[in-house]
Amino acid sequence: MTNWTIGIIGGSGLYQIDALEDAQWIRVNSPFGEASDEILCGRIGNVQLRFLPRHGRGHRIPPSEVNARANVDALKRAGCTDIVAISAVGSLREELEPGRFVVVDQFIDRTKGRPSSFFGTGMVAHVSMAEPVCGRLSGFAAAAVEKAGGKVAKGGTYLAMEGPQFSTRAESHLYRQWGADVIGMTAMPEAKLCREAEMPYALVGMVTDYDCWREDAAFVEVSEVIEQMNANGELARKTVEALVAALPEEREASPLDTVLDYALITAPEERDPAMCAKLDAVAGRVL
Repeated sequence: MTNWTIGIIGGSGLYQIDALEDAQWIRVNSPFGEASDEILCGRIGNVQLRFLPRHGRGHRIPPSEVNARANVDALKRAGCTDIVAISAVGSLREELEPGRFVVVDQFIDRTKGRPSSFFGTGMVAHVSMAEPVCGRLSGFAAAAVEKAGGKVAKGGTYLAMEGPQFSTRAESHLYRQWGADVIGMTAMPEAKLCREAEMPYALVGMVTDYDCWREDAAFVEVSEVIEQMNANGELARKTVEALVAALPEEREASPLDTVLDYALITAPEERDPAMCAKLDAVAGRVL
């Protein structure tokens, strides 16, 4: 076995990884509440994989109610070293057509009221989000999309909206002016939490539609989105297999593995023991 353990967070259209060997669904308890589902644990070749459907099997959980803290904490407890998230997105650019995959490298967070940190009163921490994804992992992901036969855009800004409603046309035009390339409802606070949990993160956005900024399109049709999601899901599964096959035999340490070394602010004698106990998986290395 290699020393990679890849966590896959599957979004809309990806609820299963059929290529997993020795696969079994395992419930991982988290002090941050219930994760979206059990975690499918197994391997592809010599690489351990942990798969979590973000919305639960059968797509039961809407974006605003996804417990991202429990999901990320559970994946950390399941031994993940790195996280690849796969998400359905709308396109804000003509050249990012439905069916294309976008390996995101920046985010604009417009979500509202979602718990966005593992830390808080009794244990304060500040991590950098200047470069919110792992370049190494994103490179593997982009190459994997191409290997799987898909069209990929390398880099792009993801606008995270609250949902569950789609954008107004005015909002869609505004986000384009801001420089956003794709829009979705789930990458935040997920990316922030993976950074706090010291797990390098990459996001592959599966374009399903053009949102509503184009004047020749009245609005997002859910039926069209579902049809494109189903087509994207098969390519996503092939991408996961190609990514795992391309990983180096040994995982070299990443600077993102140790971001908490200089992030904790609260003096040791002032730290809340109950908070520290909840952080045993996320921050146990430095507590």
